[in-house]
Amino acid sequence: MAGSSIMETLFQRTLEDLIKGMRLQLIGESVFISKALEEIRREIKSTDLHTKSIALQKLTYLNSLHAVDMSWAAFHAVECMSSSRFAEKRIGYVAASQSFNESTPVLLLITNQLRKDLTSVNEYEASLALECLAKIGTVDLARDLTPEIFTLLSSSKVFVRKKSIGVTMRVFEKYPDAVRVCFKRLVENLESSDPQSLSATVGVFCELAAKDPRSYLPLAPEFYRILVDSRNNWVLIKVLKIFAKLAPLEPRLAKKVTEPICEHMRRTGAKSLMFECVRTVVESLSVYESAVKLAVAKIRELLLEDDPNLKYLGLHALSIVAPKHLWAVLENKEVVIKSLSDEDANIKLESLRLVMAMVSESSIVEICRVLVNYALKSDPEFCNEILGSILSTCARNFYEIVMDFEWYVSLLGEMSRTPHCQKGEEIESQLIDVGMRVRDARPELVRVARSLLIDPALLGNPFLNRILSAAAWVSGEYVEYSLNPFELAEALIQPRASLLPASIRAVYLQSIFKILIFCVNSYLSQTETLADWEPKVLDSISDLASVRAPIEGECEEAFNPRVLGQPSADNSIEDIGNVDDGDGQTSKFVSFSKNGFTRESIANLLNLVEVAIRPLSRSLEVEILERACNILGLIEVLKREMPAVFQNEKVLEKEELEVLKLIKLMNDAFSEELGPVSVSAQERVPIPDGLVLKDNLADLDEIMGDVKLPSASSFSLESPYYGHRMDPASSNVQSNEDSEASNESMSLLAEHRKRHGLYYLPSEGNGTISNDYPPANDLKSVDTNQDDTEDFVKLTAQSLVSKKKPNYAKPRPVVVKLDEGESVPVVPKKQDSRDDLLSGAVRDILLGDDAEKLSSSIKGKEKVNMDPLDSKENMHDMENSHHRKTTSRRSKQQPHRKERGRTSLEKLGKEKEEHGGKVKSKSSHRHGRQKSRQKAEGSSDVIAQTPVIPDFLL
Repeated sequence: MAGSSIMETLFQRTLEDLIKGMRLQLIGESVFISKALEEIRREIKSTDLHTKSIALQKLTYLNSLHAVDMSWAAFHAVECMSSSRFAEKRIGYVAASQSFNESTPVLLLITNQLRKDLTSVNEYEASLALECLAKIGTVDLARDLTPEIFTLLSSSKVFVRKKSIGVTMRVFEKYPDAVRVCFKRLVENLESSDPQSLSATVGVFCELAAKDPRSYLPLAPEFYRILVDSRNNWVLIKVLKIFAKLAPLEPRLAKKVTEPICEHMRRTGAKSLMFECVRTVVESLSVYESAVKLAVAKIRELLLEDDPNLKYLGLHALSIVAPKHLWAVLENKEVVIKSLSDEDANIKLESLRLVMAMVSESSIVEICRVLVNYALKSDPEFCNEILGSILSTCARNFYEIVMDFEWYVSLLGEMSRTPHCQKGEEIESQLIDVGMRVRDARPELVRVARSLLIDPALLGNPFLNRILSAAAWVSGEYVEYSLNPFELAEALIQPRASLLPASIRAVYLQSIFKILIFCVNSYLSQTETLADWEPKVLDSISDLASVRAPIEGECEEAFNPRVLGQPSADNSIEDIGNVDDGDGQTSKFVSFSKNGFTRESIANLLNLVEVAIRPLSRSLEVEILERACNILGLIEVLKREMPAVFQNEKVLEKEELEVLKLIKLMNDAFSEELGPVSVSAQERVPIPDGLVLKDNLADLDEIMGDVKLPSASSFSLESPYYGHRMDPASSNVQSNEDSEASNESMSLLAEHRKRHGLYYLPSEGNGTISNDYPPANDLKSVDTNQDDTEDFVKLTAQSLVSKKKPNYAKPRPVVVKLDEGESVPVVPKKQDSRDDLLSGAVRDILLGDDAEKLSSSIKGKEKVNMDPLDSKENMHDMENSHHRKTTSRRSKQQPHRKERGRTSLEKLGKEKEEHGGKVKSKSSHRHGRQKSRQKAEGSSDVIAQTPVIPDFLL
């Protein structure tokens, strides 16, 4: 056995051999790795620790480079960690740090080994244990090893002390009670003269303050001393990050640190420190004008640098200062605009954000025009960034900077035609949103929707399918705003629509159904036969379906309904007409504006739709099949049940009157206006008493046993898809039942609206707004030789100098908003329970009884250098009284502090875990029960308030 171990050791391949072998494998690297893993599995079982450690080292390398699983070797890593040889121990610790996690079974076996190495006299072994604990520390390890960490925080070996300081971050996160033991030692390291220990300590406090900065306000004096005295740039950067979090919480502190930060900006030559000073000023000290001006001057220096990294930092800082100080962007507008043509993608993005920050009501049209033309010349990625920036800026706060919505709808259409556009979802959302909110924009919206539907370039781009879906929905929902509804129907049933996905085609079919209902209802409401109808029928016809164009004459030609069932070559979709309609398409219905709805136009529309939809009745897609059958069923009803209307007869049969009512009801249903709904509307609806939504509905048949579903429709067709046709009598009965049910549902809806009017949008606005809104601003064609940079400079200068809103010929259209607001509710981020415990422990240390012990030495050192002017700034009675009480308590507890300094480590940890119970007990004997109770109440009040910063700093 020993001989085999020796042979394995002599002929074992090292990590260097493994790397060389992998580099020689031009192909078949996976096969080589598989063989190497088999070799590692065999070697790692060796009893020789050297052989085992080499195998573990190779496995760790493969895990880091090729993600090879090494969880099966966890126990072997523990064996190597316990080796007495440092080389083998280091391999074990590296493997454990890389592969162990909280669910590793053997994690409990390393607690004693870590404790042993942490207390070792060899600083390198202690360093290995600290690094491993910082990566795999769990709650149990942090709790068990807190005393050892406490000891190492005051180690005389700087190499060990700086790493132990860094480990406290992990220990505090996993075991917040360790704060009561180690926090004092951690604060004492802020006064360390060693730059490495000081840097590590400030780094820990920087991370802690980022989570809950308010708890660390009492340590502001120490951070201020480091800010003034330190000459280490990296330490100063960390301190500046801390003050960026603390300054907004305490205005007096912001005033105090402004001058030292400005001094660092003036004298430093390090770009990293200068940028951190600039960022601290623009983020947290923006109310101090002199500091902001100095920061803007330094930002301009960064913008003029040739290094792209520094230029990007300058643009980033400028974007931070822009919301509150827009003049800073105006001063550097030339550099910002030129950066749009930079080769660096990050620089272009930052400059684009700055350009969009300069957009105002007066400049939005021109800036968007230039940006859209600039997007045509850009690469696909930056082109979509430009389009996304335009969409997000214009839609901000319910389109508050958009004054001309017809222009904006046209702009959405132009952006949809951009070759590299991939913002289909955003454009779809805004097309629908603008249609629901802005009534005056609907005519232009329908026109743009039709132009998008007939554009063949959009059908081949899968990113724009959502835009076509929105255009189809708009065409059907707002068909009454169209100058020619027949052209919308032609655009929706064009043969190229077959290239679209089934979900989009379903929207097309639903819009065709709406347009068909609207056209038929409009024709019936304007025909002369309505004069002879019964008054009851006359009252039921809605004048919402009337068209805008006046009817100049009647068509006296006879209409034969049988012709509708005979599709001919004249009615084919491919030969749809021979007259150009102005959009590059030819239409058979261009005379609509002159003659309105006529029998001929309705006949052509029905034939056209039937020819296009008939093949879809055999579709395998359920959504398409259902909607196609609905449309075909409606056409068949119009052919079979209403011959008198189309033959210009004066007398209508009873069945024909029922069909007219059916058309009227469907038109009324589609005419109901849709409006925006608040995202929180559903939450405000009270849940009825006794309603349990999670109940099993298996007994639904018993509850609904008496209810019989209708077996067939009243207008069934003689086709295999609809079954046999019903007799007229049953048709009348079914129609009467449907009419009564619809009337009942309408009354219930009206009653519900009256009762719960809070959750309904108003049907009409406060005032009536005319539809003669001025036409949209056309996008001007830009010459290829035009300098976009000069245009941008002029436009941004005008938009920033002019602070007055422009005078428009017409007032801004009404944008529908909900009274309760529609902003997405911001869910406050829940703080982790461990973070709460950590913050609470820190506040107990800094603001409780222990704070007096902790800050006594700090006050003694700082009071010597206290400025007399600073001491007079905050001479409030409450603070003076608090200061006197604190001084008296410190003087009384001075002997206890000296005695506690001599106690052993175990006694200190025990006292910390008891949460200062003994100190409170002694205090109660000295001051009595009443004073102790007042003191407890006072301490709880202090914890709830903002932490107090000592007056010797402020």
